[in-house]
Amino acid sequence: MAAWRAIATGVVLATQAALWGCAVQGPQAGETKADVLQRWGPPTGIYTLPDGGQRLEYATGPYGRTTWMVDVDGTGRVLRARQVLNEAEFLAVQTQAGDPSRGGLDREGLLRWLGRPGERRHGGREGGEVWSWRYPTNDCLWFQASVADNGRVGSSGYFTDPTCDKPSDGRS
Repeated sequence: MAAWRAIATGVVLATQAALWGCAVQGPQAGETKADVLQRWGPPTGIYTLPDGGQRLEYATGPYGRTTWMVDVDGTGRVLRARQVLNEAEFLAVQTQAGDPSRGGLDREGLLRWLGRPGERRHGGREGGEVWSWRYPTNDCLWFQASVADNGRVGSSGYFTDPTCDKPSDGRS
């Protein structure tokens, strides 16, 4: 019995190690934009950065839960790459949007920060639209932000993703 348990444990650990090795790793600082384009293909969005560089967006939406942002300097070298659909980035968005002394946040800034949303619908609290992003979480949540008609980002927060938690007993 102990031998089978040891074998089963070994198989589980080997599987976990293999899956861990397959985890997506973003581009590394110093790589070239050409390297990134060759390996990852064309970006889903390109944004101009204040220093003359570019931010390459690699979104997996609408049902994907990751968006990689790759910052490239004016010479075509990668400065940094990060997966932006996470609670730390959402908190930073909420802080920026809710702080008029920091200039708030507008539609273009939100796109440059989190990338294209997985869903857009009309009728936000301030008019305009509600943008939604799915992200890696064990809960059935997505992050949403209201984008007013004037382009300013208003309220934002976590809400239940409507594609989850549907009754399984035939009720609607």
